[in-house]
Amino acid sequence: MLIRRTRGWEIAEREATPEAVFLNRRALLAAGGFGLAALAMPRFGHAAEEADPSAALYPAKRNPRFVAEQAITPEEINTHYNNFYEYSTNKDLADAAQALRTRPWSVEFGGLVEAPKTVAIDDLFKAMQFEERVYRHRCVEAWSMVVPWTGFPLAALVAFAKPLGSAKYVRMETFMDPDMAPGQNQPFYPWPYVEGLTMAEATNELAFMVTGAYGKPLPKQMGAPMRLHTPWKYGFKSIKSIVKISFVEEQPLNFWQQLQASEYGFWANVNPEVPHPRWSQASETVLGTNERVPTQLFNGYAPFVADLYKGLQDQPLYM
Repeated sequence: MLIRRTRGWEIAEREATPEAVFLNRRALLAAGGFGLAALAMPRFGHAAEEADPSAALYPAKRNPRFVAEQAITPEEINTHYNNFYEYSTNKDLADAAQALRTRPWSVEFGGLVEAPKTVAIDDLFKAMQFEERVYRHRCVEAWSMVVPWTGFPLAALVAFAKPLGSAKYVRMETFMDPDMAPGQNQPFYPWPYVEGLTMAEATNELAFMVTGAYGKPLPKQMGAPMRLHTPWKYGFKSIKSIVKISFVEEQPLNFWQQLQASEYGFWANVNPEVPHPRWSQASETVLGTNERVPTQLFNGYAPFVADLYKGLQDQPLYM
């Protein structure tokens, strides 16, 4: 049973932080009658990008079990409205993110595993079975989109890593390279970006390792060459550009917990009944249409994940 917790800072939705704080003009061009022409123009300054070695893996066959009732967000909007603080706190960071070098790239597996190993990203991709899934994405900032992701189940990656039975959590870490990512020169952020899941969450069928979107390799600004997507959680849980995966006994302290523990916690499950300290989570703005719609518990994925949290009602599951 869901119990609403009333907090001293709780406010009515009409008093919440205006959505304009979070929705810049570029993401709203389509909704505002300006069309997508401006978004469709070439944006990237690196015209001679190297060919992606994984390009032949796309498009992958769509898994009909994972679809969304809402329309897919136009690619032009999705690729120009991103949170990637390693490059900018401004969402219009696509050009800046082209500095991300995705080859060579390797992923380190360690912690409580049968044998630690480091695997080149393209060798890892060859070991996985790719598929496409259409997932809703709900940001903690109260906006949402629908994305056709390509990748493979996180459960398959867990099996590949061969963790020990004593592992209780999966800890993930992004790259650390301030020369390549100027945002990492900001000393008040606890770099590198870290996130974590319980083993039960990581092996749930919804948890997905993303390598592509819209039938192509993942754009750099969306977290290439590999990121996580957990559609029942707020978007900050879906760590980008992963280089290290560890299996641990203690709950990982994530990036936003380290930065502001009073506002961001470990679980981060979507719940319209539990507001953020500075705004309501009761509804969200759909990028591409500017429609304001009610937010659903677990972002609408309760049938897949609700059982994961039985007996944990005393924990801040929705921070």
